[in-house]
Amino acid sequence: MTERRSYSRVFLRALNLEAHIGYYEHEKGVTQPLVVDVELTLAEANFGNDDIGGTIDYDKIAAIGRDLAASHVDLLETFAERLAQRCLAFDRAAAVRVHVEKPRAVPGAMAGVEILRVK
Repeated sequence: MTERRSYSRVFLRALNLEAHIGYYEHEKGVTQPLVVDVELTLAEANFGNDDIGGTIDYDKIAAIGRDLAASHVDLLETFAERLAQRCLAFDRAAAVRVHVEKPRAVPGAMAGVEILRVK
């Protein structure tokens, strides 16, 4: 008999942040827009009892992103990694996918990074 596994996910899409981010000197001291998607795979989620304790609060995910955006980071990759690690600190988090876009990074294009981390 094959073991059946089920997964539950919560996500936050298109979180618009004004972030202190950028490697180049002209990017220091100014904010730039980021668009962030976070998808958390939950271990032992319980969505059937209408209790927020059985999931991860979306507002807490957004607060982590806003907090990270307030301090300067040079690279999108570093921002994404820090966001992923903070999200994995939630008790119910088993894995996280973080997708970050920086609309003004490259004229005429959308630059970004996506990472997947498993606890």
